[in-house]
Amino acid sequence: MQKIAIVGVGGMGTVHFNNYAQIEKAEVRAVVGPSEADREKAAKWGVEIYPDIKELLTAEEIDIVDICTPSYLHLEHALTALSAGKNVIIEKPIALHREDAERIFALASENEALVFVGQVLHFTKEVEILKEAVKSGKYGRVLDAYFTRLTAAPDWSAGGWLFDKEKSGLLPFDLHIHDLDLIVSLFGSPESFSFTAAGRKESPFKEHYRFSYNYKDFKVGAEAAWYHAGYPFTARWRVYFEEGLLVNEDQLIFYPPEGEALKFETEAEPKIETGINLPPTAMFYNELSHFIDCAEKGIASDKITKEQLINTVDILEEIAGLEGDDV
Repeated sequence: MQKIAIVGVGGMGTVHFNNYAQIEKAEVRAVVGPSEADREKAAKWGVEIYPDIKELLTAEEIDIVDICTPSYLHLEHALTALSAGKNVIIEKPIALHREDAERIFALASENEALVFVGQVLHFTKEVEILKEAVKSGKYGRVLDAYFTRLTAAPDWSAGGWLFDKEKSGLLPFDLHIHDLDLIVSLFGSPESFSFTAAGRKESPFKEHYRFSYNYKDFKVGAEAAWYHAGYPFTARWRVYFEEGLLVNEDQLIFYPPEGEALKFETEAEPKIETGINLPPTAMFYNELSHFIDCAEKGIASDKITKEQLINTVDILEEIAGLEGDDV
């Protein structure tokens, strides 16, 4: 049994709590949160609440500290937990700078602790099928790929930390990170990349990006947007192989050169209520179950690697720093 403390009981903290409640080897012992709303939520959940991590770690026996705070606090909270020798789960991004990500892994190594990062797409059937197709080569070499992740700007955070570049990294770190992390996990770090970005003059951030990641024998394109428009969240990808096209839109379908298209079954159980504006899903359950299993065995995740995480942060840091100029 892994005894868990959740730091940050907002949206993602709620998602994680709801899923831990369904995982046999996990028990949430306490949470960290400074507000009255946090205290009310802790009371509803029936767990102890503390104003900061240090006080919690002094009072409670904990195996894993699960960090669900805003991105700019990940480094501080991770270092505090790792200094106490605790394993950590960190919601994406691990950090906003490569140097900070490396500090987290270095301290974990020093204290023989483990770091797990919530890049949740790796725990969907669509991505599992895509990874297997790329790794096995059953459809031939990859010739081209394209990933899109588009949505209306998250106005619920207007004036908050999400629209502060120093605190969130803006659109690249909050939205495009999902696709870039997947691209790096599939193909490795690109040899080079370029991008353009657009936005209204009055917007404090770039609202739409186009990316081109260059590999030895092919290119990967991507788009990400926080539109000033009521556009519904849309995430799609397609990968062109020598022997056909694998497309993930409303359904995962492989189109061969001849014959009927192959439609994949991608529904997964158990579907667990998230408590936020996401429908019931199995991906967080699968993700957190994997992290708990790794912690029980004392091993790092083989699905989300240190190299992958650091390379992704490195690229995103350069993108965020260049503010949409061509690289």
